[in-house]
Amino acid sequence: MQIDSLGDRILKGERRALARAITLVESNRADHRAQASELLAQLAGSGRQALRIGLSGTPGVGKSTFIESFGMMLTGQGLRVAVLAVDPSSARSGGSILGDKTRMERLSRERNAFIRPSPSQSHLGGVARRTREAIALCEAADYDVVLIETVGVGQSETVVSELSDLFLLLLAPAGGDELQGVKRGIMEMADIILINKADGDLKATATRTCADYAGALRLLRKRPQDPEGFPKAMTASAVEEHGLEQAWDEMQTLTQWRRDHGIWEANRAAQARYWFDQEVRHALLARLDTPQAKAEMERLNAEVSAGYLNPAKAAEELLSALT
Repeated sequence: MQIDSLGDRILKGERRALARAITLVESNRADHRAQASELLAQLAGSGRQALRIGLSGTPGVGKSTFIESFGMMLTGQGLRVAVLAVDPSSARSGGSILGDKTRMERLSRERNAFIRPSPSQSHLGGVARRTREAIALCEAADYDVVLIETVGVGQSETVVSELSDLFLLLLAPAGGDELQGVKRGIMEMADIILINKADGDLKATATRTCADYAGALRLLRKRPQDPEGFPKAMTASAVEEHGLEQAWDEMQTLTQWRRDHGIWEANRAAQARYWFDQEVRHALLARLDTPQAKAEMERLNAEVSAGYLNPAKAAEELLSALT
């Protein structure tokens, strides 16, 4: 594979080249990882930045419908939108359905949109391990907004906050009361809580739910990265496409405030440090997957099982052997 040629095509905004590059960075093959590192280093000097928006919510809340309607609105304003959707992988087979592109039929046909579903591959935190690198590729391809849709499994999906500039949490009407709203974890990460499906018979319920969460947010300690009034709760309907422009206005207001106060750059620097730490940890774990390490682990396992060695001492011996 000609990495220089692939990089040039990405910088020109070619969607096929971008898709091929994401496939490359998601590969676990050693030669592909080396090529991916070379490609990312080549593109690092482009200086392009997109607004990274993380989006989470439980299954059935309407994430795909919201992303399609929201994405169509943004492309209608002349913006280029990339969607990175993470699907859960089966713990048994390791496979994923990867159906997000099918569910976003209108947006997938839009010339200024790019949709890429990826398997989580059992990576915890609601995102795939290489989502961060896929975001960097989308930025190099000159997309204005990158939407990162998480697996949607619950309150553990806080890793997306280490990837995004803004974090949206989609909730369904009547999804909980104020006590539910003050739960720690994913609720504390949200910049904007959107009560989706605020239409038809659910509109009044959605309004009450929004008021409940707005009250809950006032009980949380104000974060230094937020201006007055944030985080906030709002209602929206992805089906009827109302509330989307208001939500976008609030996102732009918050983004500009963080830029003006130096918080945008500080957050990105902190995220870079976080992912450096994660890469070091993954590299150390990978060293346990070598034949030599496995043989040593089997030997120490036998001694631990027989009671000749305690687990802590065995772990210490293994780490010493690896270094």
